[in-house]
Amino acid sequence: MRKGILSLTAVAAATTLGLTACGGDSGGTTQASPAQSSAAPASSAAATGKIGVILPDSKSSARWETADRKYLEEAFKAAGVAYDIQNAQGDKNAFQTIADQMITNGATVLMIVNLDSGTGKAVLSKAKSQGVATIDYDRLTLGGGAAYYVSFDNTKVGTLQGEGLSKCLTDKKADKPIVAYLNGSPTDNNATLFKQGYDGVLKPKFDAGEYVKGPDESVPDWDNAKAGTIFEQMLTGESKIAGVLAANDGLGNAAITVLKKNNLNGKVPVTGQDATVQGLQNILAGDQCMTVYKAIKKEADAAAALAVSLAKGEKPAATGSVKDTESGQDVPAVLLDPQAIFFDSVKDVVADGFVTKDELCTGEFAAKCTEAGIQ
Repeated sequence: MRKGILSLTAVAAATTLGLTACGGDSGGTTQASPAQSSAAPASSAAATGKIGVILPDSKSSARWETADRKYLEEAFKAAGVAYDIQNAQGDKNAFQTIADQMITNGATVLMIVNLDSGTGKAVLSKAKSQGVATIDYDRLTLGGGAAYYVSFDNTKVGTLQGEGLSKCLTDKKADKPIVAYLNGSPTDNNATLFKQGYDGVLKPKFDAGEYVKGPDESVPDWDNAKAGTIFEQMLTGESKIAGVLAANDGLGNAAITVLKKNNLNGKVPVTGQDATVQGLQNILAGDQCMTVYKAIKKEADAAAALAVSLAKGEKPAATGSVKDTESGQDVPAVLLDPQAIFFDSVKDVVADGFVTKDELCTGEFAAKCTEAGIQ
């Protein structure tokens, strides 16, 4: 999948060189929180254009509102461009309506995190027909034909999850453990890539008889409540599940909640992804085996750099590309590296500024933070 990576140094430079900060016009609103946009004088707006960003929801992962929105806003403000960031809150009709409004209101660049490839494809197609430049952010829209794709190496994310679960099972000296899968949404191409990654690690162990393949279910729309119901049914049907490959921290916490009810938390390793406060606290408590940290500021900065260049009428180059498995086309891409996080490396996420000690090390977690070396 991965053919190369655009230099982050070049990306950072693109966000700052030749750009000056200025004020701008107002943006719209989301269903959950205001979509803020910068203000720019007419001369600046005319020269640069306006950038529209559609985030998917705030339910599947806290990152979209707590991290992506913040970092994108910071980058756009620093570049002095007009922007409008809105959140579709999981509503496909709202997603399309927001896109229509952004195009009508003069967006010259549209960056989306699709809810599914069908909806994303319709939005991207309309944008392109109106001469709007397009960027797939975090999730590739299959068949969408976006001009650029910015994400992490999602197959590697899954590989780290598979390797992490294997490490934790080894640490527990598990003998032929039954491993259950809680996969992400079947409509999210990233979930497919994650599964390719962890299957690449775990399937050889299943084939060799080292591990036993347990229940394998996808969670519609990354819905954590549905994940809890699905995992409860899994555990009812197979009470000796010894490891859970959960595709993100939300799904992992859903599994942990069920394991707690059965006094199995801490005994059954559970994976995650996104390095959320909840996920990191679960790791500190010993209930979650690991998570995957994706430095979202780098992802947001890379995407913002491309968006700003496109808004200025430039054609930025990307040295990487990914294959769109539906269209067969290579999509110019920026792919960033993820990092596996275990108990002794939770401090790395804090040191990077992604979460703060104050929000992580509350109450019962204060002593655990000290034990984990968090300063």
